[in-house]
Amino acid sequence: MTGFDSRPIVVMLCTGNAARSVMATVIGRDRTDEVRFVGAGTHSIEGLPMSGRTRRALESLGLADSSHRSHQLTAADAQGADLIVAFAPEHVDYVRRVHPEAAARTATIKRLAAELKAGPEPLAQRVAALNLADAKVPRDEEVVDPGGGEDYEFTACVREIDALMDQLLPLL
Repeated sequence: MTGFDSRPIVVMLCTGNAARSVMATVIGRDRTDEVRFVGAGTHSIEGLPMSGRTRRALESLGLADSSHRSHQLTAADAQGADLIVAFAPEHVDYVRRVHPEAAARTATIKRLAAELKAGPEPLAQRVAALNLADAKVPRDEEVVDPGGGEDYEFTACVREIDALMDQLLPLL
């Protein structure tokens, strides 16, 4: 039996938990054991496997996850998260509307990569210092959803997320 898992919980949140949040979750799990990553969607159909385009995009980075199943963000996810990483402003808006108790722990990946500070303080304390609950979320903080696009759009998306994760992971 294992003891209490004290690693911070980071929820990666996109619309359907089919592309962006999946990519970030797989990248995060591959690169660090110091954080528990959970993928979720704001409008997800529970239990769907990863799409072929998302799988091929991840394979372009040498990554795979055959166990992924789509997951709708729940109240338990929102309450338990030390941080919710959104991929578009509308995901931040969704959390503020549906899970307001988590608003102060929710921001776009672009904002977090640029503004979250590294340090010895716990992640929750460093996130709180950002005052995210009512922060304006510019529309240019979106990682464009490749959904419905071609393979090359999914590959471009995974490369953008990979670069953002390279910036974010050391800060978590």
